[in-house]
Amino acid sequence: MSGRHREHRSGCEVLKYLGVIGHPLKRSLSPVFQQAALDHMRLDIVYEAWPTPPDGLQTRITTLRSPTVLGANVTIPHKEAVIAMVDHVDDLAARIGAVNTIVNQGGRLAGHNTDVSGLMRSLTKDGGFEPKGKRVVVAGAGGAARAAAAGLLEARAASVTVINRTLARANRLVEDLRPYADRSELRALPGMYASWAAVMSACDLLLNCTSAGSAGFDSESPIPFDLIRSGMLVCDLIYDPAETALMAEARNRGARTLGGLPMLVYQGAASFELWTGEKAPLDVMFEAARSLVEAGAAKGKK
Repeated sequence: MSGRHREHRSGCEVLKYLGVIGHPLKRSLSPVFQQAALDHMRLDIVYEAWPTPPDGLQTRITTLRSPTVLGANVTIPHKEAVIAMVDHVDDLAARIGAVNTIVNQGGRLAGHNTDVSGLMRSLTKDGGFEPKGKRVVVAGAGGAARAAAAGLLEARAASVTVINRTLARANRLVEDLRPYADRSELRALPGMYASWAAVMSACDLLLNCTSAGSAGFDSESPIPFDLIRSGMLVCDLIYDPAETALMAEARNRGARTLGGLPMLVYQGAASFELWTGEKAPLDVMFEAARSLVEAGAAKGKK
């Protein structure tokens, strides 16, 4: 832990810790909006960023068993790897094959997934999108894509097509989730232009679950912008910058757009409630997250 000092309301209170585990964690918003929520609720808890490369993940997870640590969020690229390192995984996280929230229960670590509820709440509340009966294309096959596909299948989307540069990884996602597809069509395609062209003309929702286009990453979007059409909703789970190149191009082509900030805050709020047992102050969390993104955008324009 960082050893950060905070003013206590009582001399007998022991400072507790939470954090977000990922790599490289250059500009994570989680410490900002989670700390704002913790302070608003007057909880003696510090939320930190814990950059953790893959070879240090096991050691990091072990530290979560400390009585001073309440748990952690888990982000790229560790959501799948941590499953083998915790003591218990709830049914939803096990079905998805990805954990984004760990709760320390007296030294035993429980893995949860709040990405699903966060995404579905974002799509319906902020995107005005009802997945039932809709055709969805998902870019990527990592932990976020797994949560997205699982949530969309549960909401009875007509079809979910996963497109990924590495087809084997997309196939693995599809095979893991196929038992839960019910009447929805679920398939994987390689990340080639022909794959995109085959599905984009009938797509109702395009969902980017890759890190391409985020601040600090140089990789270009794997999605061919020329195939975006008006009438679809383009949702980019990236939250920094607030408008990615994908979203800007989609808007120029007449498509509706939704950024990743609402999902980030909603999933974080669900994690907050698992750790603290308190109702998350969503307004406070949104205000803190938006303020930082806007400040970063203003700084970038100077």
